[in-house]
Amino acid sequence: MIRLLTIIGARPQIIKAAALSRAINTHFVGQVEEYILHTGQHYDQNMSAVFFDELGIPQPNYNLHVGSGSHATQTARITEGVEKVLVEAQTNGVPFDGVVVYGDTNSTLAAAIAAVKIHIPVFHIEAGLRSFNMTMPEEVNRIVCDQLSSILFTPTQTGWENLSKEGFVEGGIKQRVHFSNGKNQYVVLSGDVMYDNSLYFSAIADDKCDIIERLGLSYRGFILATIHRPANTDNSTNLQSIFCALLDIADSQDIDIVLPLHPRTRKLLSIQLTAELLQRIEVNNRLKIIEPASFFEIIRLEKNARVVMTDSGGVQKEAFFFETPCVILRPETEWVEIIEAGAGLIADADYHRIVEAYNVLANKRVAFPPLFGDGHASEKILGEICNYLI
Repeated sequence: MIRLLTIIGARPQIIKAAALSRAINTHFVGQVEEYILHTGQHYDQNMSAVFFDELGIPQPNYNLHVGSGSHATQTARITEGVEKVLVEAQTNGVPFDGVVVYGDTNSTLAAAIAAVKIHIPVFHIEAGLRSFNMTMPEEVNRIVCDQLSSILFTPTQTGWENLSKEGFVEGGIKQRVHFSNGKNQYVVLSGDVMYDNSLYFSAIADDKCDIIERLGLSYRGFILATIHRPANTDNSTNLQSIFCALLDIADSQDIDIVLPLHPRTRKLLSIQLTAELLQRIEVNNRLKIIEPASFFEIIRLEKNARVVMTDSGGVQKEAFFFETPCVILRPETEWVEIIEAGAGLIADADYHRIVEAYNVLANKRVAFPPLFGDGHASEKILGEICNYLI
């Protein structure tokens, strides 16, 4: 029996992990035993706990409760905590055969460091993504984690090409890099586990969630907006530009905008926005600021929106899955395939670019080619891990 330790620390990672857990319970019973470690990186544990119940995956076997802190502090605490769990398992005679990490958070990087230093293979899901913006902590995390991983599971052809440029050659093997087990690193073009999830949970969301009806929304008759990145929320100029654009689009286009707002962002509004802008937000009936949405609520909103406007990499991609065009409120994106397909436009936090991007995407026919696999990425990933470890 292969024993895997799955590392999660933020809400999107819980969702991604659900796909792998589901595949283990469906296709790898008796072959793979999964244990879940929640680092507690996401500061609102109640928000995370809800997702375990919604997604039907077990509560974590381990929880480090690291909480918030500087990048260095958080990464150090997680590294120490993960190492302790791994070493205790070895000491007790039930070692973990591999560590699974997702994406690009501090939890991802810290767990990879802890595992590789005691010679436990790391399997990185969502490898090869690049924004080419080293001011983003996520970019640092993903680059370092890729270098430490035994198998790099990249979701798209672009990810594969990025890794090729960094030294992974034909066949996905990186030469002269091997670990204590004598095996080389290699890359697998796996498809995207979030596409697996979107296909699986779409119908469930329609049955379980009434947010469209509850908010009085109509199909393709509203905008979904999400804002959470510090580059926007902690910058008064950027945040004011985004809200001015949202309000003016809502008024000029006579369209509702739904904005699920993270508690941290909600607190920052009174600090970063002018009194005049706060007043406009308060009296505008078209801008519907709601509590953070559940996973199923987000799915229904993404499926039904006319356009999505977001600074989230995950929401960009999910919008594409549901054939909803996306205005990207960042200066770049890891998901360049969406831009190349014409299904998204980068607007950054620029008022005029946001308004223009919305007008373009809301009034043109957009194509959504199959870029993210066939909906069976999780099974492919687990098959590769099993072959590697056997």
